[in-house]
Amino acid sequence: MIHSGNRFIPRLLLLALGLMLPLALLAAPAGPVEVQKQPVNVTAIVMFMIFVAMTMGITYWAASRTRSAKDFYTAGGGITGFQNGLAIAGDYMSAATLLGLSGLVFARGHDGFIYAIGFFVGWPVIMFLMAERLRNLGKYTFADIVSYRLEQTPIRTLAASGTLAVVAFYLIVQMVGAGKLIQLLFGLEYWMAVVLVGVIMVVYVTFGGMLATTWVQIIKACLLLGAGTFMFVLAMSQFGFSFETLAQKAVAAHKSGIKLMAPGALLADPVSSVSLSLGLVFGLAGLPHIMMRFFTVTNAREARKSVFYANGFIGYFFLIVCAMGLTAIVIVGTNPEYLDAAGKLKGGENMAAMHLAKAVGGDLFLGFISAVAFATILAVVAGLALAGASAVSHDLYASVFKRGQADEAAEMRVSKIATVVIGIVAIVLGILFENQNVAFMTALTFGVAASANFPVLILSMYWKGLTTRGALIGGFTGLLSAVGFVVMGPTVWVKVLGNAAPLFPYDNPALFSMPLAFATIIIISKLDGSARAARERAAYAAQFVRAQTGLGAEAAAEH
Repeated sequence: MIHSGNRFIPRLLLLALGLMLPLALLAAPAGPVEVQKQPVNVTAIVMFMIFVAMTMGITYWAASRTRSAKDFYTAGGGITGFQNGLAIAGDYMSAATLLGLSGLVFARGHDGFIYAIGFFVGWPVIMFLMAERLRNLGKYTFADIVSYRLEQTPIRTLAASGTLAVVAFYLIVQMVGAGKLIQLLFGLEYWMAVVLVGVIMVVYVTFGGMLATTWVQIIKACLLLGAGTFMFVLAMSQFGFSFETLAQKAVAAHKSGIKLMAPGALLADPVSSVSLSLGLVFGLAGLPHIMMRFFTVTNAREARKSVFYANGFIGYFFLIVCAMGLTAIVIVGTNPEYLDAAGKLKGGENMAAMHLAKAVGGDLFLGFISAVAFATILAVVAGLALAGASAVSHDLYASVFKRGQADEAAEMRVSKIATVVIGIVAIVLGILFENQNVAFMTALTFGVAASANFPVLILSMYWKGLTTRGALIGGFTGLLSAVGFVVMGPTVWVKVLGNAAPLFPYDNPALFSMPLAFATIIIISKLDGSARAARERAAYAAQFVRAQTGLGAEAAAEH
C-alpha cells in the first residue's frame, strides 16, 4: 500500500504554500527603495494563491485514494473517454500554447501560425494509428508496449532513456513559462520563481499521482478554454469582431509591416521547414506523458474517443491563441505601459498573452488568467515528472534491476526519490534556458521524441520483423543523434554555451535523426539471424491479436 505516508501530506502541503509567502514578501519593498523591475500585482497574487490552494486540495484528495501502483500510474484505469480527452487537452494546452504560440505570433506573425498547425496535425496519427493499440498493449508506460515481445531488460533501458531525455527537454518549456509568470506576478527574481515552481511540483507529484494529475488537467482545461474565449471576445470587440480590421491594424503596428502576414525566417530554409514539420507531427506520438494518458481509460474504444475529443478542444484553443497574438500586437505592442525602456515587451515575448489579459480585463482578469495558466503548467509538469519517475521506478528499478520482483512500496519509494531528482534538474534547466521562446523549445523537444521514441514504438506495433537488437541499436542511434544535433546546433552551442558558430547548422534535428533511427532499426533487424530474433518475429501474431482485441490469442480464439 502506498498511502502509508499520507500523514505527512498536510505538513508538506502547508510547507509548499508557506514557501510562497516569504518569497512574495521578498518582492515587497520594506521602505523607500528604487523602483522594481516588475511591480507586484496584489490582486493577481491573491488569485494565484487561491488556485494553488485548490490544486493542493485536489492533490490531498487524490492521495487519500491512491492505494496501489495502478492508481498511482493510471488513476485506476477508470477514466472515461470524454474526461481523458479534456485531460489530454489540459495537458497539451500549456506554456507552449498560451504563452509560446501567442508570443510567437506577436513577434513573428505568420510563422507563429505554422507552429500552431504543426503542433496540431500530429493528433490524427495518434487517433488512427496508435490509440487503440496503445491501450490494448500497454499497462503503465509506453515501454510496456515496446517490450511486449522483445527482451525486457535492454528495451526498457532504451525506453527509459528516451523518456528521460524528452522529459528533460519538455520540462525546460514548462519551467520557463511558469517562472516568467511568477516573476511577473510577484516581482521576484527569475531564479526564485523557478525554485518556487520546482518545490510545488515535487510536493504535487509525490503524493497526487495520476489521479490528481487527471482531475487538475480536466478542471484547468475547462477554465482555460472559458478564460481564453472570454479574452478573445474582449480583444476582438476592439476591432469590431472583424479579422480584416485586425489584420490591417496589426500590419500597421508591427515593425515588419506587411511581412507580418507572409512566411518569414521559418520557411526561408526548406531543410529547416521540413525538419520542423517532421518533428512536430511525429514527435507528438513519442511524448511519454501523452502516451501514459491512454492507460487511464477503460478500453480501446474510450482511448479512441479520448483523441477525438482532445482534437476538438485543442484545435479550437489554438485558433483562439493565434488570434490573441495578433490582437496583442495592436493592444499591447503600442501601449508604453507594457514596454520597457528599450521598447521591448516587459517579461519577454512569452508574456504577450498575460499583458493582453490585463489590457482588456484589468488586474483581476490578469490574476485569473495567470493563476489558471500556472496551474495548467503545474499539471503538465506533474505529468512530465510522473512519466520520468515511472520510467525510473517501473521500467528501470522494478523491471530491469529487480527483474519484476520489486514490491509496490519499494517501487513507489523509488518513484518519489526520482521525482525529487527530476525537480532539481528541472530547476537547473529552467534557469539556464530563461530567455528561450517556449514554443521554439517545444519544437526541439518534439524533434527528440520523433527520433528517440516514435520509430521504436510504431515499428513495435506494426512491423513483424522488428528485433531486440535492431530496436536497441536504432533507438539509441536516434536518441543520441537527436540530442547531439540539438546540443551542437544554434540553440545550445551558440545561445547557451556561448560559442561563435554551431557545429550543426539547423535548429531542428528530426529530418536527420529520425530517418537515421528508422534506417538503423530496419537494417539491423533484417541482419539479425539469431534464435532470439526468430522467436520475436514469431511472437508478432499473438501481439497483433492482443493489439486488435485487448485479449490474448487463446481468449480471442474462444470468442
